[in-house]
Amino acid sequence: MTRHQPHHIAPSRQTVRVAHAYKNFQAHKGVSHIGLGVAALNTSRTLNSHGIHSEVWPTATPADIERQLAAAQDAAARRGEHPVSHVVISAPWVPTADLQGLLTRWPSVQFAVVSHSNVGFLMADPNGIKFFREGMDLAIGHHNFALAGNCAKFCHAWGAMYGRPVAHLPNLYDVSTMKPVGQRVPWHPGSPLRIGVFGATRPLKNLPSAVAACVELANELRADVEVWRNTGRTEGGGSVPDAIQQLTAGLRHCRVVDAGWASWPQFRSTVGRMNLLLSPSYTESFNMVTADGAAEGVASVVSDAIDWAPRDWVAKADDVDDIARVARRLIHDTHAVNEGQRALARYVAHGIDVWTTFLRTH
Repeated sequence: MTRHQPHHIAPSRQTVRVAHAYKNFQAHKGVSHIGLGVAALNTSRTLNSHGIHSEVWPTATPADIERQLAAAQDAAARRGEHPVSHVVISAPWVPTADLQGLLTRWPSVQFAVVSHSNVGFLMADPNGIKFFREGMDLAIGHHNFALAGNCAKFCHAWGAMYGRPVAHLPNLYDVSTMKPVGQRVPWHPGSPLRIGVFGATRPLKNLPSAVAACVELANELRADVEVWRNTGRTEGGGSVPDAIQQLTAGLRHCRVVDAGWASWPQFRSTVGRMNLLLSPSYTESFNMVTADGAAEGVASVVSDAIDWAPRDWVAKADDVDDIARVARRLIHDTHAVNEGQRALARYVAHGIDVWTTFLRTH
């Protein structure tokens, strides 16, 4: 049976085995952060396709991480395989005391907690900022722990705020699933204009501005506009659903279509039916919906918070007229999606290099 030097003794690309642990909120009624799971899946698949052993662990508690890690290490020892070298925890949800216990009990495993958003969006998690700040002390006291962010802007800002380094571990996307679109057929007046305003119902997603832009498009284009959105989870959205209803109530040419929530493949199928997506978020880091749209051949109007997207997809987040203006241009642009797919591919190619460097040096 072949025995291998552990990664922390003889680090190399071949000794890397990374587990992405995300919290499966579906275990709690009415709450689901499925986006974290989809992000982990895409990152893992992309790393595997580039020869880096990677896997995804859905978890509900810190004890689940412990159990899965113990099982993986035991199996690796029995089979003479490489053990898990890295555990990357998606989002700062593990209480600091539990995280410290993991670091102490598994000194040969490199742990990282990755902020899944920019600073503003961290407030969506009640203890996100608190746990991330406490993680700075853990990084000093434990050789096998690092703080990271999936957004370069976040990493730079946090380092400047507190004088402590934050590694950059960007979201990756499985670009092998992108559909070749060639020259996309633009929307034609006289047919329904389907616009996706997808995502969690949270104030910082800026959904009312997106819906308001749809109302403006329906009026200016004299078109029947269908506004497709996710429903069934408010996730701190407060009055957002009421605002959307009030914006569209009684309008003949602009109606809301409730798409509910679905599996990732089913959601991508729904996205592919849209003529356009709107994601004018006030704060973001990656935005999976925009990437799904690009993969399915659908362009998006985004804010400058989504900084991997093409510049001509960008509108001012707090300017409904500007969102509608960019939307009018994109629905007639036969090459907009090609630009989006190239931008996503460039972002992922750079991200693979960033991940490879981190995994080989930590």
